[in-house]
Amino acid sequence: MKRRQLMSYAATSLLAALATGLPSVWESYQAQSNDILSVQWLGHTCFLFTGGGFRVLVNPFRQIGCTAGYRAPNVATDLILISSRLLDEGAIEGFSNNPSLLYEPGIFQFNGMRIEGIKTEKDREGGRRFGVNVAWMWKQAGFKILHLGGIAGKIGIEQQILIGRPDLLFIPVGGGPKAYTPEEAKKTVELLKPKLVIPTHYKTQAADANTCDLVSLDDFLTLMSGTPVRRIDKDTIALKSTDLPDSGSVIEVLSYKF
Repeated sequence: MKRRQLMSYAATSLLAALATGLPSVWESYQAQSNDILSVQWLGHTCFLFTGGGFRVLVNPFRQIGCTAGYRAPNVATDLILISSRLLDEGAIEGFSNNPSLLYEPGIFQFNGMRIEGIKTEKDREGGRRFGVNVAWMWKQAGFKILHLGGIAGKIGIEQQILIGRPDLLFIPVGGGPKAYTPEEAKKTVELLKPKLVIPTHYKTQAADANTCDLVSLDDFLTLMSGTPVRRIDKDTIALKSTDLPDSGSVIEVLSYKF
């Protein structure tokens, strides 16, 4: 797939707005009408979000290592967001309808939607080993979505202020050198206090046992005992605002159809 042109940065950064005491960009951002948001899990950290009149695909992958047994996520989409250039979350070949692409930190506009790429660290060594991870935050169909990609670095105080409280948090939980361990994921959930948590980046039957160094989802769920868990026997959910809890968090687990 040919390289696509990045959309332009917004003129004013979010940190500048915070420094001047202006309202949060999420408060001043033009609210979209409430709608139904469809979320489809395509394996690993890859999800397709459909709602508000457009489709967003996050972190398509190549079938290798921990993603070896998943189907190629070459679905129709309007926009692709990738968190890094690694093959398990940054393979952009095979898309026939020439969608737009974002892969760097910054503030962007897409069809009237504000998208924030938040710079984080891909590893626990200040990014010296695997570089930058881009966490993606945007509002679609009335939901504030935060997809952390394959993050292993801590969320700093400035990043926490930037993020606020997400409606939907997509967080890696399987460990390894490039993503949160179950313990790190638990601390981040407690820090961000999302309404709905969808775990990603854990070991499934798709993994090549010889090369995948992740742990299973159960390790994270055991640590999160006391937080309600909803297990969905399908790979797609349709969310309405009434599906979000009034207080606290709920964990939602989707099922991949192998």
